[in-house]
Amino acid sequence: MLAFNSKAISEHSEVPLADDGEFERLVEHWTVRQTASTNGELATTCYVASLGAERDPQVRAAQLTEIVALVQHQGGQVVGQEICHLAEPNPRTLLGTGNARALADRARAAGATMLVLDAELSPSQTRNLEDTAGIAICDREAIIFNVFLRHARTRRAKIQVEIAQLEYLRPRIRGVGLDMDQQTGGNKNARGPGETASELLARKLDNRMAELRKSLHKLESSAKTQRQQRSECRRLTLVGYTNAGKTSLMNALTSCELSARDMPFETLDTTSRCLTRHGGDIVISDTVGFIRRLPERLLASFESTLSEIVEASMLVIVVDVSDHERELQLETTLKILERMGAAETPRFYVFNKLDRLDSFPNSDELARWSGGQPWAVLSTHDSDAVAKLETALIQAVRREEGELTAFIPYAAAPLLKLIYSKCRVIATEATDNGLTLCIRGPEATLARIRQDLGKAR
Repeated sequence: MLAFNSKAISEHSEVPLADDGEFERLVEHWTVRQTASTNGELATTCYVASLGAERDPQVRAAQLTEIVALVQHQGGQVVGQEICHLAEPNPRTLLGTGNARALADRARAAGATMLVLDAELSPSQTRNLEDTAGIAICDREAIIFNVFLRHARTRRAKIQVEIAQLEYLRPRIRGVGLDMDQQTGGNKNARGPGETASELLARKLDNRMAELRKSLHKLESSAKTQRQQRSECRRLTLVGYTNAGKTSLMNALTSCELSARDMPFETLDTTSRCLTRHGGDIVISDTVGFIRRLPERLLASFESTLSEIVEASMLVIVVDVSDHERELQLETTLKILERMGAAETPRFYVFNKLDRLDSFPNSDELARWSGGQPWAVLSTHDSDAVAKLETALIQAVRREEGELTAFIPYAAAPLLKLIYSKCRVIATEATDNGLTLCIRGPEATLARIRQDLGKAR
């Protein structure tokens, strides 16, 4: 993984120059630094500042808690934190020169080597802030990328995260603390000077991204085939804010053992399981969690993964009812679903982690949050409540099913296989030539059965 940890220029004395054939050593240097940081050998001390115009103290405190948790989960050691009110962002440095220097002084006094800002900085703002403050700067987007990178386990997820991270790094080449305008050596037949180090590195990054996109395209073709095989099933998709308990609910509903550690973005890869014990006509999928101000690059890179959401028959929106920011988190989830084009998909709301509350939440409030859609409140540790939820989900997703009575010849073995795998057989009558079946199933499957029977005649 090619990644850069931004530092002040004065701290880059150990970095090799990018000329005279030293480019590969430069890349190796940063790769080794990233690997050491990921393994915990190179802990970065961070001072975290939450920026914004929000004046509600509870909201501001929740935002600070969230960015601190993200920094800690991506391997940083937080030595200080504060909330900064930012009414009018400065276009050059976001904070303004005076505020930036004062904030950097407090960070250095706390022993920090990096200042983490809960904001999305442009490449020029990052460079200007580092020049003004004299300390390494990291923004919210970079922190989220690092968290995603640490939790990516499959090849597909790793490629998706790396593409997003390289797209983020591409315009920030000049901010790695080197003289990136230094020219590389040209040959004697060249008409002009050789490439600058920044141009050479940009070309390397472009080539790397092209290779990754080719690899991802092959993996996505396989994933698309798997989705097509499930296209005739009713599909439930778990969505919600990160750490709301989606994977724990998935484990409870399907008796699987997916990793459900208490940390942001523990799940990056979509996992699907059959919800119904017989027939396999309903599939439930666990997806990556959402977060406030989720970077657009990640949404683009995870487009194929998130297609499970867009193509779902019903969305199961999981909300951590014990979190003080549950309403804000639900609002964030709904906004992201709207951005993805899934605003009209039927929904079922699950208010999770009831065991962390001292009393049952207000039912009228829960009904208001669900907007008239069906809902349930439970703890995944309550097996009876989970069983009732499973029944409710199956009933909700089957409301749009159809019914068909048809004669199926014994010779139509593939059609019988489709019926018994994707539908429920309500009644059967055997004859010498075939079976007369009364079946219930998704309308798409019934339409295919009618079409195949028409061809057989």
